[in-house]
Amino acid sequence: MSLLEIIIVLVLIGLVVTFVGSRVLGGADRGKANLAKSQIQTLAGKVENYQLDTGSLPSKLEDLVAQPGNATGWLGPYAKEAELKDPWGHAIEYRVPGDNKPFDLISLGKDGQPGGESFNADIKYE
Repeated sequence: MSLLEIIIVLVLIGLVVTFVGSRVLGGADRGKANLAKSQIQTLAGKVENYQLDTGSLPSKLEDLVAQPGNATGWLGPYAKEAELKDPWGHAIEYRVPGDNKPFDLISLGKDGQPGGESFNADIKYE
């Protein structure tokens, strides 16, 4: 084989690796977005369990992990500290009252900023 043939083969291998790598990394972001949706729904259920036990919504998400001083009927912990962060490591936002709901849970997506598109879009509790 000549040097030119070796270079052509290396370039082709590089192109294939680049294409496959972009597909695999894109799949990771898609998986994290789906995980965030699921995590928001699960966390909403834990907030509702807290409300059923104590008669009120938690003032902050950390109340699901450790009993607040004013909560009677608390049967937690309802969540682990790690469950209060989205798959990208950003804190999940909790708002009381929510928009047309008793509370809102929001993951700000991959970029951690409000708004955005695709994997940077906000993921909200519906």
